[in-house]
Amino acid sequence: MPGDFKGSIIFYSILACPNCMKAKKLLKELNVPYTEVRLDQFPEIRNEVLQRSQMLTVPQIYFNAKLVGGNEDLQRLVKDPAAWEEALNDIRENPMPKDGPIVPDACQAISEADFFNIQCEPDEYFALVTQMKTDKVVRTHGSFLRSHKNAFSGQDLLTWVQKKKELDKERGMEIGQALLDNNLANPLLNKGSSFQGGTELYLLNECDDSVVLNSGPLSECAPKSAIQLGELLRRMVLKLYSVYLSEAGKFQAKDYTSMAACAEFTTYTRIARELTRVDIKSALRDEKIAFFINIYSALFFHTYILKGPPTNMFRRYKFFNNSKYIIGGYPYSLQDIVNGVLRANRRGSGQISAPFGSKDPRLEIALEKNEPLIHFGLVRATKNCSPIKTFSPEKIFTELKLAATAYLESSEGCQIDTKNKSIKLSSIFKWYKVDFCSNDKELLAFIADYMVQGRKLADLNMLRCTGDYKLSYLTYDWSITCNT
Repeated sequence: MPGDFKGSIIFYSILACPNCMKAKKLLKELNVPYTEVRLDQFPEIRNEVLQRSQMLTVPQIYFNAKLVGGNEDLQRLVKDPAAWEEALNDIRENPMPKDGPIVPDACQAISEADFFNIQCEPDEYFALVTQMKTDKVVRTHGSFLRSHKNAFSGQDLLTWVQKKKELDKERGMEIGQALLDNNLANPLLNKGSSFQGGTELYLLNECDDSVVLNSGPLSECAPKSAIQLGELLRRMVLKLYSVYLSEAGKFQAKDYTSMAACAEFTTYTRIARELTRVDIKSALRDEKIAFFINIYSALFFHTYILKGPPTNMFRRYKFFNNSKYIIGGYPYSLQDIVNGVLRANRRGSGQISAPFGSKDPRLEIALEKNEPLIHFGLVRATKNCSPIKTFSPEKIFTELKLAATAYLESSEGCQIDTKNKSIKLSSIFKWYKVDFCSNDKELLAFIADYMVQGRKLADLNMLRCTGDYKLSYLTYDWSITCNT
């Protein structure tokens, strides 16, 4: 038994952190009390915690003011009886110093219950669409060979507005445009974003297609911003992820039925429905990057829960191409998000052409310039992939740079062997080389820029300087899933 402590153990963590779970399990088994501080609940102390530890990952475990490190550091400490006893004696005999690690007031924590209590602002245009349905302005158009459900023509809308609402044509045109701007409807043939008022058809943004995971009736709430909705979904994904983490810190994905039936998933699907009308067109570049990385994780997790993990190449293809979300009125698959939006409409591995054609309205949403750092924030359903992380539009590049550094410090991202003059990189750098550089020298320079000062960087720079090295790529581990 450890005995009474004058000092304390401070344990910095975040929601859905596998290594945090492993470290906490060990401390519990040893009957050692600790104070956990979740950085996602106290975001205002993140910078100070980082400056104190100079660590890019969690957990960060302190015995009084002494930093033990992360999960692996704790495991090593426990296996050394003399060092472990010395650490325990420090907190048995000495109180926490005044300049010790921060422990914020629990009352200041962000309440998850309050955060997920989503306010629905009534939308006058949704009420208008409801009336259009009642009066059969919205109906099935076409013949038995080809029909379109939940459609209306511009001409029918203008006629209805003038007769039913007793408004003039000019006001009718404004209403038609408002239906498009509020992502309630889109032109059938995707011909621009202006309401015409002729015989052309417009489709309501609702469907019952099983491929569209957030399909269903239109949301009656006014469109939310990309920042607000992206943050809601990101937090809900992390909440779900944490519910199914084992004490060993592994993601338990065996019982998909129970996961899909849990209360957290019900809340999640309700939030995902709001994506159909989200305002993404007005988002800035940083906001788009954070939003689409977060939505990528959300769609990935949603697909994973409903369909299970992809176990071979064919199923991986279907996993990344066939499940979709309607976002701002248009469908996006995982591939569309990565290659179409985040890679600035570049052809992906195994793709014949770019995802979005020249007349595709989603091209307006795509980044104008590719962002290579997105690869360090994406989940790819493998043991080699990045775990689900926190990304915010205000600090997106700081967070992505930290993710890049942590990945390159791992053996999955980069391996340096000076004895054999070997540099081995993740296959991500081979598949998406065009995103990072134009040649091997530029690639290694990019990698060096994102590595922390230390032995690994020194070894890399030494090999780069001599030019005498062999560059190769690690075999990508496609086995399921990320659990470290």
